[in-house]
Amino acid sequence: MAALGWLTPRRRSATARSVLAGEASAEAARKSSQEVEEISTAGSGPGEEPEFPVLGDDKAAAFFDLDNTVMQGASLFHFGRGLYKRKFFETRDLAKFAWQQAWFRLAGIEDPEHMQEARDSALSIVKGHRVSELMSIGEEIYDEYMAERIWPGTRALAQAHLDAGQKVWLVTAAPVEIAQVIARRLGLTGALGTVAESVDGVYTGKLVGEPLHGPAKAEAVRALAAAEGLDLSRCAAYSDSHNDIPMLSLVGHPYAINPDTKLRRHARELDWRLRDYRTARKAAKVGIPAAAGVGAVAGGTAAAIALHRRRR
Repeated sequence: MAALGWLTPRRRSATARSVLAGEASAEAARKSSQEVEEISTAGSGPGEEPEFPVLGDDKAAAFFDLDNTVMQGASLFHFGRGLYKRKFFETRDLAKFAWQQAWFRLAGIEDPEHMQEARDSALSIVKGHRVSELMSIGEEIYDEYMAERIWPGTRALAQAHLDAGQKVWLVTAAPVEIAQVIARRLGLTGALGTVAESVDGVYTGKLVGEPLHGPAKAEAVRALAAAEGLDLSRCAAYSDSHNDIPMLSLVGHPYAINPDTKLRRHARELDWRLRDYRTARKAAKVGIPAAAGVGAVAGGTAAAIALHRRRR
C-alpha cells in the first residue's frame, strides 16, 4: 500500500477496496474451479475464432466479461425475471430499483450516495440467508432464461481457448455464486464475481471490498494470474464496456465484443480487435444500453428482496 501514498485518503480507500474485492474474487474463483470436475461441452456454434490461442501455452488464459459479451442483456436482470415469475417479490420493489439504475444510466452519473444506499439495502436483506439458496435458484433460472441468450460467436471464442488447453474465466460484477453457476453450465473453468461475505454458508450482510466493477475487475484478474502463474502478456480479455478498459489493458490480446461507443472508439485508437455479434448496428451507437443497466441493479436487488421474503 506504500505506493498509494500520493493519493488522497478517499482515493486510497477506494483503491484498497478494489484490491480487496479483486483478491477475494480470485480466491473464490480458484477454490470453486478446484472443487468442480471439468465438464466437456458440445459444439459451440458459429463464430470467428481468434488468431490465437497457441496450443499448449499453459501461461495463457482468457477472461470474459459476462453481460452483453457472453450473454445478451444483464445476467441479474434475467435472474430477477425468474424470481418475479415465482412471485418472490412485488412489482413495486423491482420498479424502485429499476428506476434508480435507469437514472444513473441516462444521466451518465452514478451518484455514490445513492449507489451506497442501494447496496446497503440489498446486503441488509440477504443478511442471515444461505448462499446455497441463491445458487439453487440460479441453476433453475439459467435453464429458463439464460441458456438461450448466450452469444454463439463469443461462445466460440471461449471454446477456442478451451480447445487449446487454456483456462477460461468469466469476470463479472454479478454475485460470484451466480457467475459460478453460469461458468459451470458453459463448461468454463470458473468465474470471478462480486463476493458477499459469508460465515458457515450464511451471508453476513457485508461485501468483501466492493462490487467487482471497473478497476476491481482488473485487480481480480491480476490476482488470479499471479496465483495461477500466468503471463498476462500472453492472455486474452473480452468485454463490451468501456468500464472494463482497465481489465482489457492488462492483457496482450484485448478484444472489444459488441462494444459500447466509448470502448469502440478506444479500441480503434489502440488497434484492438473488434467483434460485433449484434444484428442491429444501431446498438453500437447507443452502447447497449439502458435496459441492461436497469437489469443489473434491479435484478440484483430483486434477488435480495426475494430471498428475504421467501425466508419469512
